[in-house]
Amino acid sequence: MKTLIKNARKDDRIVDILVENGKIAQIKPEISIKTDQVYNAHHNQVIPGLVDVHVHFRDPGYQYKETILTGSKAAAHGGFTTVLAMPNVKPVVDNPEQFEYMLRKNHKDGVIKIKQYGAISNDLTSHHVTNIPKMAKLGAVGFTNDGQGVQSAGTMYRAMKLAKSVNKPIVAHVEDNSLDNGGVMNAGINAKRLGLPGMSPLSESSQLARDLVLARASGCHYHVAHVSTKESVELVRIAKSHGANVTAEVSPHHLFLDDSMITRDNPMMKMNPPLRSPEDRLALIGGLLDGTIDMVATDHAPHSRSEKNGSMLTAAFGVVGIETSFSLMYTHFVKSGLVNLNTLLHWMVYNPINKFHLNNAGQLQIGDPADLTIMDLDHPYRISAKDFLSKGKNSPFIGEKVYGKTLATFVNGKRAY
Repeated sequence: MKTLIKNARKDDRIVDILVENGKIAQIKPEISIKTDQVYNAHHNQVIPGLVDVHVHFRDPGYQYKETILTGSKAAAHGGFTTVLAMPNVKPVVDNPEQFEYMLRKNHKDGVIKIKQYGAISNDLTSHHVTNIPKMAKLGAVGFTNDGQGVQSAGTMYRAMKLAKSVNKPIVAHVEDNSLDNGGVMNAGINAKRLGLPGMSPLSESSQLARDLVLARASGCHYHVAHVSTKESVELVRIAKSHGANVTAEVSPHHLFLDDSMITRDNPMMKMNPPLRSPEDRLALIGGLLDGTIDMVATDHAPHSRSEKNGSMLTAAFGVVGIETSFSLMYTHFVKSGLVNLNTLLHWMVYNPINKFHLNNAGQLQIGDPADLTIMDLDHPYRISAKDFLSKGKNSPFIGEKVYGKTLATFVNGKRAY
């Protein structure tokens, strides 16, 4: 099977890309060869397929929110060719049998490459560590209790030592439940003004401090999910300066929104961790720019319409993001002149691949899997829920004008969007 992509912009040049048997065979100014199919990029930008290390596809157990098929189609629509799926489905992916089931289901139902996490502890509680070695042998990309902080230091330390023994990362949702105070948004003046219970930033930073000490002692690769506070950024910065094997991610909603923008009881602004203060948001941007934060991850969290209606007191935590992430990042960081496209690709492709050792994700080099995306970077469009392929429409960015529209996504040379 041969595919020829014509007239793609790459490194300020117009090139043709020949794909043979799912791999990139040639990248040249002009390729004239008979192929099975031809795609004309019309001088639009070609980039390596994006990689998201943090998604929720809700399947099995919550298919009314999302399925592996709808989630992977949404990912392709967003320009993503590889994603790492969280284990907090029903039943939880906390044993080898359920893990093998998820591998088969991801492969059968997905239109992109879906890597699977296993849970740190049984049923996402903080008591018994799962069979990390067996799930690692089956292909687990890492281990996480995302959606729940691991409340027991002993459980986390045991998991870290096991993860270290099989060279897999621990991916931590850091949240001390005793400091959450039943909060539905960030604790502060805006929560008080709206009469809503606030979640203390200490719930994140205090557990992160604990985990960083444990990670240093165990020697494991420790990855911090959805960093949201200035204290967390500084803790990661210090840990890295001391040589700890620590990486961190930030989500677009924490980069572009903060609690000062919550002017009413608005469930679309409810996520966990919550939107923090303007000072926290600036610290996150600074941490991303100086390399303290390694990558951008969406924490794509679809919910049904009814679950995101009403009050923040009762609505579900979480927002979708996999179809808007690149556009938001490109518009705010690259189009504004803050960074160049290559820097953005380090945050959304190269660092995720390198830090998580994703050997079969293509990076737009000859011989790589043909995982690539054609983007229109020149014409603005407005984010619209009706364009989403995800079942979830719960985005706080609906209506925003952005640049970076996905025109086509190829996975192993096969058109996924």
